[in-house]
Amino acid sequence: MRKLPPLTELRAFEAAARHLSFKRAAGELYVTPTAISHQIKLLERYCGRALFRRRPRPLKLTTAGEQLFPVVRDGFQTFADVLATMRPGTTGGRLRITATNAFAARWLVPRLPFWRTVHPRLKLDILGTDAVLDLATGEADIAIRYARRPPPGDHCIELARDTFRVVASPKLVGERLVGNRDKSLSPAELARYPLIETEWPSTDLDAPNWKRWQTMARRRLKRVPDLARLQGLAFREELHAIEAAISGQGIAICSDVLVAPELASGVLTQVSKLTLPGYGFYLLYRPGHPKLTSISAFCAWARSMQQEAR
Repeated sequence: MRKLPPLTELRAFEAAARHLSFKRAAGELYVTPTAISHQIKLLERYCGRALFRRRPRPLKLTTAGEQLFPVVRDGFQTFADVLATMRPGTTGGRLRITATNAFAARWLVPRLPFWRTVHPRLKLDILGTDAVLDLATGEADIAIRYARRPPPGDHCIELARDTFRVVASPKLVGERLVGNRDKSLSPAELARYPLIETEWPSTDLDAPNWKRWQTMARRRLKRVPDLARLQGLAFREELHAIEAAISGQGIAICSDVLVAPELASGVLTQVSKLTLPGYGFYLLYRPGHPKLTSISAFCAWARSMQQEAR
């Protein structure tokens, strides 16, 4: 059986190291500063190293103390998180949420202040990545997947489904739209502007890009220039394409979920009635997850936020 130092000494050390004060640590743990000093000395004896520099003031951690503190601090936080999830009906602790970089930045992060208002005790770790993290191995507690249809396995809830719209900054196209009642540009007029492209996987034959938009337009109109060849800016990251459109650098085909605030405020305007079908944003989590109460709270909150955005 592994030998561990007494929990009381570790608690005293963690509080004293966090506050860099025996007095404030004593106040937090409802003991005297002398008791904290005694417990630290017992832990130092156990470690065989000094953990604090007591002179000259102020109190500072030694190299050994700096090495030990984050381990003890994170260990106590882990205990608290796990125990919080074990109490029925509670939503304390911490959740790891994985989402695409674009969704995390454009949808999730701006709404986090609302989350903290309703669930101040439940902390979120946001993992923005386009890689697919494994829920089964615990890489994340909840995944927000972006796909044409519901991903197989796990518990799945559709949060939203987007449509791709041709958008531009009024600063770029304002003059062209003066006197235009429906505020749309013809394909020939679109060709006069820089066109912004976002890179999509080559396996997605129906990707919402200019080639796809051009194909759809030619089914309805006789004269459609080769817009796919005219695109002047190309970005691997969807976020960068959106920012380029907002700053007036060109016309882009964007997810209306990701640019909803800009469309509502007029920072971006839709310049064509022709749209392309998008994808679904799906909330996924592992059935029987020990944090199920907290996961359910996050899913309910996310759905309420999306309903308000409609």
